Amino acid sequence: MKNLASYIDHTILKPEATSQDIQRVCLEAVQYQFASVCVNPYYVRQVSELLKDSPVKVTSVIGFPLGCTLKEVKAFEARMAVNAGADELDMVINIGALKSKDYQTVLEDIKAVVDAAEGCTVKVIIEACLLTDDEKVKACQLAVEAGANFVKTSTGFSKGGAEAKDIALMKKAVGNQAKVKASGGIKNYQITMEMIEAGAERIGASSSIDIVEGAEASQKK
Repeated sequence: MKNLASYIDHTILKPEATSQDIQRVCLEAVQYQFASVCVNPYYVRQVSELLKDSPVKVTSVIGFPLGCTLKEVKAFEARMAVNAGADELDMVINIGALKSKDYQTVLEDIKAVVDAAEGCTVKVIIEACLLTDDEKVKACQLAVEAGANFVKTSTGFSKGGAEAKDIALMKKAVGNQAKVKASGGIKNYQITMEMIEAGAERIGASSSIDIVEGAEASQKK
């Protein structure tokens, strides 16, 4: 398996995060060589500047955490994030539209962000804890149809996070057409490995250092 840190989007999305917190997270990401630093759009420019001489990518969330803004607003937010230096975008779908079976709205919502991303990686957050299995599969199929690169389990701000069974279901739904990101409640090495073994190719976590150090401790046993 590749280096565990390279699976992880080192994440800081809490609303009370300060500029100093962001700087600390960026320094940690460079030290451990995480895949990216994931922040709210306001901090993208700062993160882009801090990471400019490193291979660590910049991820911004879009329509976060509820997903209920208009597609035009999500597209504008996506363009602004890319212009500020984002390499990857984690967008939240219109969950209510999906549950209402308004699939065209969901498709157009995702596609608006994919188009605005101009080739940057787009990860589609389906908020699995709010969906039935059939709805999870449909959300994944729509994400693939819209041209997204990843489907992602959770925002981490709803009533549940990533579960291995959802990762397996989502992986089966997208096949080789997209990848799966697990996020929400992933706090240690054991849970991380459960997600990877179920099919996750990216992990979103704020406990990234605990995860990596847990892996090192496990290897020493």
